[in-house]
Amino acid sequence: MFTISNLVSGYGQSQILHELSLDVAKKEIVAVMGRNGMGKTTLFKSLMGVLPQWGGQISIDGQDVSRLETHQRVERGIAYVPQGRMIFSHMTVLENIQTGLPASAKGKVPDDLYALFPVLHEMRSRKGGNLSGGQQQQLAIARALATNPKVLLLDEPTEGIQPSIIKDIAHKLKEIRNLRDLTIVVSEQVLSFTLEVADRFLVIEKGKFVIEETRDKVDEATISRYLSV
Repeated sequence: MFTISNLVSGYGQSQILHELSLDVAKKEIVAVMGRNGMGKTTLFKSLMGVLPQWGGQISIDGQDVSRLETHQRVERGIAYVPQGRMIFSHMTVLENIQTGLPASAKGKVPDDLYALFPVLHEMRSRKGGNLSGGQQQQLAIARALATNPKVLLLDEPTEGIQPSIIKDIAHKLKEIRNLRDLTIVVSEQVLSFTLEVADRFLVIEKGKFVIEETRDKVDEATISRYLSV
């Protein structure tokens, strides 16, 4: 469903990603783990076209999107929940979700989105900035799902979220995956969260994947060492 081949990217003259390759199957949830500064956000920005890639190929459902603009990648089926959520704090919940809808929807939010996130229906007239961190994360995910994606990218979704809510987010992502047949790639530093949600684990270190393990073979101690400062 989603393929990254020899992806190279960086900022200015500083190369950050070094020929990363990854195949993600339909309905698979993959966790990309690593400390700050190891390339997780650079990877996601490159996948979305926010940051130009220097080399390599990105394909979704067999279609090369490497040279497409960000909005064109969204049209092909990639959705992105950035680190820090980046909701529009002065807009209502409804207006935030509507920014993700295609023009053909004419501003009507699909019923299944509100079914996934009932609190957003209850608070649809509330300003985004007045929501809790967990509610804002739900809103950011709902806005991404409004584009009807095939692949959902989430950059550190547990950042700033209360520990009691983190497990709820993990369960919600698995529910979304099953209901929508979604492929999900999530970057994280919280191992307990990824153990709840991921089918496969990759560790990124200095722009390279240094560990790849499936859920049944994951070595928690080894991954923890890479995440420690």
